[in-house]
Amino acid sequence: MKRSAVNAIIREADAFIRSFGYVMPPFAYWSPDEMKARRQSSAGIFSSRLGWDITDYGQGKFDKLGLFLFTVRNGRFEDMKKGAGMLYAEKIMISRKDQLSPMHRHVIKAEDIINRGGGKLVLELFMPDADGGIDPKAEVSVPVDGTIRKLPAGGLLKLDPGESVTLLPGVWHAFWAEGRDVLIGEVSTVNDDLTDNIFRDPIGRFAAIDEDTQPLHLLVSDYEKWVG
Repeated sequence: MKRSAVNAIIREADAFIRSFGYVMPPFAYWSPDEMKARRQSSAGIFSSRLGWDITDYGQGKFDKLGLFLFTVRNGRFEDMKKGAGMLYAEKIMISRKDQLSPMHRHVIKAEDIINRGGGKLVLELFMPDADGGIDPKAEVSVPVDGTIRKLPAGGLLKLDPGESVTLLPGVWHAFWAEGRDVLIGEVSTVNDDLTDNIFRDPIGRFAAIDEDTQPLHLLVSDYEKWVG
């Protein structure tokens, strides 16, 4: 993705998020120079990989295959092992109309996916087989706001604004927005996008950036290169 396109997506996403009354944390608007200057005093931002995350999954067709994310808070896997401490994470995301977030599952993370507003959020769901792959026949059973919903393998779960679904580790899911762009909330156990995303197809998690201009704000995938 070109950096100029990433900058434009950030601006559009910020306006869309604000239109629903959601206010981003102050560090969302730090410049790259501010991020560098605060490297020591704000180390938790970098260690927890908080911030902007825009991906085309390495395929170069963001409008059709992509997702906007911002990680607001994220705990520590060390606490997960202890069973005490900051065991949770939160993201705000945007799925554009008919933009696919591809089929994947998580090994550790359990998550609530919440339609915060806009169109319908559509999820295609499969249960895992004994080896963790997709079971093409097993009935899918997931809680939607505390009520169990049952679907055939590959069934489509459609969430209206305000509705949410709980996905436990192993449940395969792809999703997209129907009718209009959707603002998505995610509340989960500790999130690790580097190791805990298993995709059905061989694609990447992060976008390769063509630096055709300076970044408006750094992406989480920029931190190592730009901040160290």
